[in-house]
Amino acid sequence: MSVTKNPLLEKFDTFQNTAPFSLIKEEQFEEAFDTAIELARKEIDAITNNTVAPTFENTIEALDASGDLLSRISSIFFNLNSAETNDEIQRIAREVSPKLSQFGNDITLNESLFKRVKEVYESKNELNLDVEQSTLLDKKYKSFSRNGANLSKDKKSRLREIDSQLSQLTLKFGENVLAATNAYELHLEDDSRLAGLPESAKEAAAELAKAKEKEGYIFTLDYPSYIPFMTYVDDRELRKELSMAFGSRAFKDQFDNQDNVLQIAALRYERAQLLGYETHAHFVLEERMAMTPEKVMEFSNDILEKAKPAAERDFLELQNFAIAAASKSDVSEPITKLQKWDAAYYAEKLKKQLFELDDELLKPYFKLENVIDGAFEVANRLFGLSFEKTTQVDKYHDDVMTYEVKNEDGSLNSIFYADFFPRKGKRNGAWMTSFKSQYVENNKNERPHVSIVCNFTKPTNTKPSLLTFNEVTTLFHEFGHALHGMLANTRYRSLSGTSVYWDFVELPSQILENWCYEKEALEIFARHYETDEVIPLEYIEKIKKAANFQEGLQTLRQLSFGMLDMSWHGINPSDITDVKAHERTVFEKTDLYPDVSSSCMSTAFGHIFQGGYSAGYYSYKWAEVLDADAFEVFKEKGIFDRSTATSFKDHILSKGGTENPMILYKRFRGSEPKIDALLKRAGLVT
Repeated sequence: MSVTKNPLLEKFDTFQNTAPFSLIKEEQFEEAFDTAIELARKEIDAITNNTVAPTFENTIEALDASGDLLSRISSIFFNLNSAETNDEIQRIAREVSPKLSQFGNDITLNESLFKRVKEVYESKNELNLDVEQSTLLDKKYKSFSRNGANLSKDKKSRLREIDSQLSQLTLKFGENVLAATNAYELHLEDDSRLAGLPESAKEAAAELAKAKEKEGYIFTLDYPSYIPFMTYVDDRELRKELSMAFGSRAFKDQFDNQDNVLQIAALRYERAQLLGYETHAHFVLEERMAMTPEKVMEFSNDILEKAKPAAERDFLELQNFAIAAASKSDVSEPITKLQKWDAAYYAEKLKKQLFELDDELLKPYFKLENVIDGAFEVANRLFGLSFEKTTQVDKYHDDVMTYEVKNEDGSLNSIFYADFFPRKGKRNGAWMTSFKSQYVENNKNERPHVSIVCNFTKPTNTKPSLLTFNEVTTLFHEFGHALHGMLANTRYRSLSGTSVYWDFVELPSQILENWCYEKEALEIFARHYETDEVIPLEYIEKIKKAANFQEGLQTLRQLSFGMLDMSWHGINPSDITDVKAHERTVFEKTDLYPDVSSSCMSTAFGHIFQGGYSAGYYSYKWAEVLDADAFEVFKEKGIFDRSTATSFKDHILSKGGTENPMILYKRFRGSEPKIDALLKRAGLVT
């Protein structure tokens, strides 16, 4: 034991029991994990060694409450590994991940513990349990049966090996993507090739170059740098260069993920087979609303059938526009076939021509601070929440903003962290996470600590952070996830907040995006950063008209990702030897752009090979059906109708995973979701 006190192992003497980031030294994590694992083992031993006959309270509830310290340390560490990582944190992650995997297996393969759980499970009809208790019992029993408790000794041993290997391979996959992203930069000393790029993006690139002690401009593969470049730079060769760099991350380079992809897919398949499932997708989907790979593919093909004709029209329209525009341009080479590096550039120009609307016109109305306040005001009108900025909460980086969230009666609802800007140790994309779950213990409702992480353009010397409209919807999306966590009101940790079926978890996030298109909501926060002028009504009308712009292509793109996911996880992957060739066979149904031989999506597809979306990427589109159907109620009653919002909170947001999500959804909506609302909203049917 170290002489220095380890703050991770002490009671957090902090405001609202928040994580003491400034006191934690990286080297303390390993000791903390080892100690917390040992403590959790003792808690498990206390359950298994209990001489009293197993009951719901002394076995199931005790099991749910065990490992609390380990969960807390894990949430702090792995959130840092995503948002503020470095070589040392990544090294520790590689060390502790197999230990955590082994510990997880030690629980689920513990025969004495499973015997007690099984005994309670088999007597559940006599226990008079309520719905939440019944769900917890089912979940705990399945956590054993779905993780090998009923296997023979040699198969259990193999399962342990597989889980240990997978924990390391998925980590390595993510490290490679981050390293490949960070390894590339496009350095231009002369701005003559940057024609078309907005001044704000040029200024950000100049500041990045200055920070790296270089002349001129630096562009990276981080989204706030990459997206404006691909959208506005006139120089087609430069767009091609950056696009190909992005598309080839971790593919045939020093950070190549091809072997990792093949191994992860093969091991997941073997694991599913060990447990008696046909494929990894069959295993995963047993615990999803969709239930089977066949249902997922039927769902995907149904939308594909409706979307593909629209996508082909979108593509032809965009290609014809690009050919015509390039032929009239003095700087552009002739175009005969639209390429992937042309898509964002000409789409932006076509959108501007059709709707007299572009991101540069809108961005002045979407100052980050105003959008944040707007999201808070929407939450206040819907759910009565108020957000008070606080300096009492410790944070892991100066960029992070912290808030105390209060209910209408002034009581604490939650602690909220917001981390909005890219940096070297932070992975791309946007996500919601938590540092502490909501649960009830000793009659006290422990409130959650929730965080959202994004990658928006940083303020410069002359301008604040101004968001594209897409970034506005991203912020609302992640904030929707955050509300799911904040409004949690369940007894048990493992059923709280976003601990729901994976194809249900996107409903709260995606439904909140709808407010970004509504006049009544936009007028709250869309104000010009210099004049404070409310966004003009004509812009709001144009935003709504432009909402379905190229929707056919967007839908096809989303479906293609889900189909690629199922192609890795819904079959026996042992015959796949060439990652790129396999990917091409999948994309043939959906890809309208010419293939780029040096690009490969799978090797950087973190959602399915590192995140939790394996055999679950379809859930984004699935949840779109739910959110379009559910938002119809708000449109009918009023987007700020408190009774509708309260119903949504009571039946969905507060319930977490306490009941089957279809039951919860029908309780709010009155019926099962129909695809019609999505197709209508997307303009895919008239």
